[in-house]
Amino acid sequence: MAATLRSTNKMYGLCFHAARQAAGLKAPRLLQRRAFTVSVSSQQPFDSSLEKPQFPGASAEFVDQLEFIQPNVISGIPVYRVMDRQGNIINPSQDPQLSKETVLNFYQKMTLLNTMDRILYESQRQGRISFYMTNYGEEGTHVGSAAALDPSDMVFGQYREAGVLMYRGFPLDLFMAQCYANADDLGKGRQMPVHYGCKDLNFVTISSPLATQIPQAAGAAYAIKRENRNRAVVCYFGEGAASEGDAHAGFNFSATLECPLIFFCRNNGYAISTPTNEQYRGDGIAARGPGYGMLSIRVDGNDVFAVYNATKEARRRAVAENQPFLIEAMTYRIGHHSTSDDSSAYRSVDEVNYWDKQDHPISRLRHYMMARGWWSEDDERSWRKQSRKTVMEAFERAEKRLKPNPELLFTDVYEEMTPHLSKQRESMWRHMQQYKEHYPLDLYEK
Repeated sequence: MAATLRSTNKMYGLCFHAARQAAGLKAPRLLQRRAFTVSVSSQQPFDSSLEKPQFPGASAEFVDQLEFIQPNVISGIPVYRVMDRQGNIINPSQDPQLSKETVLNFYQKMTLLNTMDRILYESQRQGRISFYMTNYGEEGTHVGSAAALDPSDMVFGQYREAGVLMYRGFPLDLFMAQCYANADDLGKGRQMPVHYGCKDLNFVTISSPLATQIPQAAGAAYAIKRENRNRAVVCYFGEGAASEGDAHAGFNFSATLECPLIFFCRNNGYAISTPTNEQYRGDGIAARGPGYGMLSIRVDGNDVFAVYNATKEARRRAVAENQPFLIEAMTYRIGHHSTSDDSSAYRSVDEVNYWDKQDHPISRLRHYMMARGWWSEDDERSWRKQSRKTVMEAFERAEKRLKPNPELLFTDVYEEMTPHLSKQRESMWRHMQQYKEHYPLDLYEK
């Protein structure tokens, strides 16, 4: 033992001596270098105007006037659009030149979503489901962006992106099953209505807490980048969610880690009842992109072609260049925030009517199709009747289905059920047997 300690002390002494020698060798060199720098600079006249800041945290120039940067550095970020309100193409070079079949699919998905919203909203008002959120007025942001993505791209939604999932092929029966929490629901009845998700369609299940999907999307995009696969991630959120700290974390991580991610902000004017002029003082959400080193664009969210073009280009470059993009789609939430909200308390009927009657994404696309002879009034009446019938049939099927087996309350958390969960399950069954008149178990799958 003593010999080991002596050996260790000797080794430590040698290392210490070597370190001192190295330091002694380096110090004169450092002094020589400093002296050389001073002697050179002393031989030339010093011109402070040629000095460049060397700070590692920013790239800029020195100034000698005290001036604070104004928030309105530019007079508002412009809004990119392709069509005007009457469906006329403004600049032919920006027309995406989509086929008749593709445009008809856009229109039918947008109107089908609108019809589903009306029926499910009324079903909640009748007490048939517990909750609902409509997408009125924002259909163009859903379909335009979804069409520009690859099916393999991963989607993180908030709670007003049902049209994205519908465009990807999510059937009406599963929309209804989720809202009714019946046995067909992919989430097994454990989520509140409109919290959709589908692994097969690369649509991550929606969660209620605001903006949690933003840093999650950054992590997913970083993982995809590490896999070196030709995929991107798109993350949807509203301008209200952009006020959450999670938005800052997601923006900064995605930029510094250089992730193939599209941040898609639906700026619909209201965060529940809070209008944008009370939500932020800067120029919207797109103005924040440069501060994080992200390329940004503001688009007319009621113009499905503008949304399509912007998302398609952002997706192409995000994958090719491994960098995030920020798209701010300017739109308007025509419906109430949810069935728990009464928007007449904080906005006027005239304001809502303007967007519903004068600048709606569905009517804008209908004008475009009619001008080309792709759609007529007869087509409109026939499609509206057919789409309502289709939605109602799915609605009736969902209402008749049994609820999921109560046992599913305790699954999908642990691979093997833990003792405390087993006790809770036994307690639940005892309670339900004791008060069976209050629990119609015949409505649940066995």
